[in-house]
Amino acid sequence: QVQLVESGGGLVQAGGSLRLSCAASGRTFSSYVMGWFRRAPGKEREFVAAISWSGSSTYYADSVKGRFTISRDNAKNTAALQMNSLKPEDTAVYYCAADLSVHYYYSPRQFGSWGQGTQVTVSS
Repeated sequence: QVQLVESGGGLVQAGGSLRLSCAASGRTFSSYVMGWFRRAPGKEREFVAAISWSGSSTYYADSVKGRFTISRDNAKNTAALQMNSLKPEDTAVYYCAADLSVHYYYSPRQFGSWGQGTQVTVSS
């Protein structure tokens, strides 16, 4: 297991940008697939983006494709989610997740380690 701590959430106007960070503990961070999920009020947790252990492959939900970018720095044990052109419907608690073996990156059940979440609120 790896311990994850998110940061960078906040309040932003529609059209603005935020960058979320996920700091991981553990010496094997570079072996983990990293993902970002979000949960809006009254809704299920949903997939946002994922990145392979090497960073060579990235995956996005259709709702964020072209606006969000996931990245990682294995030397610093960090992952990030750059969010541009934010919309009110992006308002949610955002969670960083990790696992060593992920076959269906869009499924929260594939990820065994989770951060505590960070709130993102986009005003119209």
